[in-house]
Amino acid sequence: MGNHRPTTRSKNKRSRPDENAEATTEILRKIILTKTVTEDDVHQLYNVWRPVCQGCRVNTKDNPNCFCGLIPPPNGSRKSGLWQKTSEIVNSLGPDPSKDLRLSSSTPAGLTNLGATCYANSILQCLYMNKSFREGVFSVEPQILEGEPVLNNLIRLFAQLHYSKMAFVDSASFIQTLELDNSIQQDSHEFLTLLFSLLERCLSQSKVSKARTIVQDLFRGGVSHVTRCSKCGNESEASSKIEDFYGLELNVKGLKSLDASLDDYFSIEELHGDNQFYCDACATRADATRSIKLRSLPAVLNFQLKRCVFLPNTTAKKKITSLFHFPGELNMAQRLSDCSELDLIYDLSAVLIHKGSAVNSGHYTAHIKDDNTDEWWEFDDENVSNLGQEPFGSTSTISTAEIGQIEPVDCSSSAKEKDILLDDNNMNVNQMHSLESNGVSRPKTFSSVDAYMLMYARKASKSDSQRTAVLSGEQKIEKDGSLISQETDGSLPSHILKDIELSNAAYLDSCEQYKSKKEFMLNHIMGRRQEVRLILSKAPVQPLETPYLWISTDWLRHWADTSMPSIIDNTSILCLHGKLPLSSISCAKRLSAEAWTDLFSQYGGGPTLTKDDYCIDCIFEMGRNMARANIYRDQRLLMKELAEAALSGEHMDGKLYYISKSWLQQWLRRKHIDLPCDADSGPTASIRCPHGELMPELASGAKRVLVPESLWMFFQETAMEVKPDDSVGRSTFSSESEPCAICGIELTEAAFSEDNLREFKLKQRQNHEKLCMNKNIALCPRTKYYLVPSSWLSKWRSYVNAGGKNASSAELDALNNVIDMLLCDKHSKLLERPPELLWKRDLIFQKPSITDGLTIIAEDDWRLFCEDWDGTESKGISATIEIDSDVKDDNIGTCIDTSIPEEHINDGISNGSSRRLLVETSPQVCEECIGDRECSELMRKLHYSNEDICVCLISGKEPPKSILEASGSISEPSRRTSKRSRKSTYGNSVNLNVSGTTSVYQLKMMIWETFGVVKENQILHKGSRVIDGETASLADMNIFPGDILWVTDSKIHENRDIADELSNTNLEVHVTEEGFRGSLLTSAISSQAVSEAYLN
Repeated sequence: MGNHRPTTRSKNKRSRPDENAEATTEILRKIILTKTVTEDDVHQLYNVWRPVCQGCRVNTKDNPNCFCGLIPPPNGSRKSGLWQKTSEIVNSLGPDPSKDLRLSSSTPAGLTNLGATCYANSILQCLYMNKSFREGVFSVEPQILEGEPVLNNLIRLFAQLHYSKMAFVDSASFIQTLELDNSIQQDSHEFLTLLFSLLERCLSQSKVSKARTIVQDLFRGGVSHVTRCSKCGNESEASSKIEDFYGLELNVKGLKSLDASLDDYFSIEELHGDNQFYCDACATRADATRSIKLRSLPAVLNFQLKRCVFLPNTTAKKKITSLFHFPGELNMAQRLSDCSELDLIYDLSAVLIHKGSAVNSGHYTAHIKDDNTDEWWEFDDENVSNLGQEPFGSTSTISTAEIGQIEPVDCSSSAKEKDILLDDNNMNVNQMHSLESNGVSRPKTFSSVDAYMLMYARKASKSDSQRTAVLSGEQKIEKDGSLISQETDGSLPSHILKDIELSNAAYLDSCEQYKSKKEFMLNHIMGRRQEVRLILSKAPVQPLETPYLWISTDWLRHWADTSMPSIIDNTSILCLHGKLPLSSISCAKRLSAEAWTDLFSQYGGGPTLTKDDYCIDCIFEMGRNMARANIYRDQRLLMKELAEAALSGEHMDGKLYYISKSWLQQWLRRKHIDLPCDADSGPTASIRCPHGELMPELASGAKRVLVPESLWMFFQETAMEVKPDDSVGRSTFSSESEPCAICGIELTEAAFSEDNLREFKLKQRQNHEKLCMNKNIALCPRTKYYLVPSSWLSKWRSYVNAGGKNASSAELDALNNVIDMLLCDKHSKLLERPPELLWKRDLIFQKPSITDGLTIIAEDDWRLFCEDWDGTESKGISATIEIDSDVKDDNIGTCIDTSIPEEHINDGISNGSSRRLLVETSPQVCEECIGDRECSELMRKLHYSNEDICVCLISGKEPPKSILEASGSISEPSRRTSKRSRKSTYGNSVNLNVSGTTSVYQLKMMIWETFGVVKENQILHKGSRVIDGETASLADMNIFPGDILWVTDSKIHENRDIADELSNTNLEVHVTEEGFRGSLLTSAISSQAVSEAYLN
């Protein structure tokens, strides 16, 4: 059959306790008899004879030669400690700073997002990547920067982006200088416009022309709004006024391309009718045209795509996410009025992306082209990715790309040429080859659903490019062994360059420190692991004659599983005599002399325990304890028979003694007892009264049993051995002892009191039989009744019906006090309305109330209540039933003693309700005080918060009767529902947490999120009432905590994603857009004041 792996599962299995105990008992018995301990006895008692263990899953405690389980297998690991995974050990050092190292000098750096500052990061990256703008701000004089903190921090930020060794730069200093709230998302175009205005003011103080007008030179263009009379051709005076712009805001709604948006922007508007223009030349109102004329173009042309539109119907904003096409190369010569050049070419240099469907949220990123390498980069806060030669990376070559794609179409205004080149967003291959052969230019066109801003840079001529290269002063210098392209160092303040140099040095130093710490830790861990494996391989001791030493298992386990072990500590396994006792054998291991020498030489400690350091005194003590245990077990076995005979009631001769019966039963239940324990104390504690005498047997817990004298003496001796100072618990009571007379009298009085109470309750139930059984009696007109609180009557009913262990000795409140609480202090009138009355089988019954209302009782019941519960009959609240005089009472049934259970009182109500029933009370009802109280309760009820209501989704047209009844009656606290209704659970239902101020719209949004029913299809009900409107609050619609609403799905409108509604929710109407209010971007403070505040 071949070789099989030997079975080791049972080899090192813990031996049965009986076998070990028998062997140990025999050895200890022999030692006690011979009074000598041989070496063989030590080997047997200390388990030295056990074989060396191999292959155990866990470390065996009763085998001192087992070293298994102290370390994992060769390829294994543990969750913590020395044998933790290497990756987890490295993670304990914290983040690796070298992961943030800039890949190369040609890779741009990112900017940290401080919460919601992605809009600012994208704009700052666009400005930094513009080489001309960067050079301009770098040329600002140092003395100007001292008084302009905004400029100072902007230049510092740009310098860090240029020179920093880190892959991203912290933008907190610049954002804080602008006093922006980093937790609020803002509009990137608005930020750019305000930033340009602020920079213009700051740069205006510079004497360097290149820096003073850098914003105007690069980004400012001019337009004029021309109004021309259609009759005489005269233009208005304002038409000659040129207005500056830093970006053109283009419509995208209903427009598919940048060319179409520009056509829309420069389109001619006809003014006629009420919009006619007053022409000065014609001296009358006349038809006219209005248009925008482009007078001058900046070097960098920004297009703001107006994707945010206002919806007047919902007073909300919505983002347009339609696909928009824009060219990689744009000729603006035809757009510029009075242009002498045939070509005015702009190249696409940046695309600002707004991701997300909501207007006031989402995420901004920027795709920017590097002028030096013509490569595109995606700037997503800290992350910067290379996109290659296209603005949208690899997706640019896929015509079906969702975000960005190349469309090989011509962006000229010729619709015919468009039709040739554009065919369902794809280029026909044959058309492409045909156009190439005909020499037709095919500029690339890109498209995006999230493009929010487009930046185009004017393409310079060859001579301009050469002149720019000379003036820019760009040079290559070597820093830290890497070649970095940068501007002349002299253009930057020395303190900024020094700070960046120190920052780079500190960062590189932290990388080196982390690397050194990591190498040291890994080398140390590997060395420790090799050390542990080596010593454990030397640890086992095979022959009995070989010298060996003892070591603590706890310390050995700690040493084998920690990187920095402590000194050897064997104190935990020592006895009082400083030796190794037999009781510590499960906590110690038998170690070879070689392994001990290696450990002791390296860690020290101790004490050293050799093979001869076993404790003879402890061995003899254990032997004596074993002998005592054997004697005790034998005695207990004999006493057990006597105890069982005593409990069974067998006749016993000789002198007898009382002990607790429950104590004796517990004593018999205990098994495997070797020596007396705390449970053996107090055999008579529970039958001894406080006066030191025998407790009467009728007392609680005083059951006792007679035992023979020999058994009593055994119990007394063991109790004295366990608790020698507890003389009370072992008091002696012979069979002639008499019970305590005082306790007997007290028990008799208590029993008499219980009999009287039982008799009183029986009398109450007999005198008020129907009230006790909660039966509603028929009432008669013009008969005197009395009113009592329903809550008091309910407590009385519980009191008189309680018996046995549930009987309560606490009595009810006095009736006089209860009646006084029903009267108002101001008018001494009744503060509660009498119960409603109803007809049933031509008889009058009161409608039961489950709240603290009033209940009508008979005159005899009131009189008996006054006698038993401290009431004054004359102070009672009387009630008389009257019938409207217009209704004859000939058909009213005779007032007989008829009763009906309250739970059936609402069944079969007759329609004799045309006879109106009235209850006249004395004193009268105080409507004024009741109205004030109900008003305050209603106000409290309306102002609830964080309470639950139940909403059920009904699939059919009509809801189940149980839901309809519960939904309609839950707000009527006086209405009693059946047990079946109260226990009902509704299948497709949910509890929603709402407040009184929650609007119906918000509730419908919760229902939409829970059940997936769009709010337009929801028909919401409370009972049979439909809840209309969305602006009203739940309190306005009388929806209160605990109400059950039901909703149906009309399925009229199409389903849509709730995210679309949430992004344009009506809640946005209530949010005031603060914009950049409170920041330096909108502040009118002078630069000098800003500088002083910054310095302070």
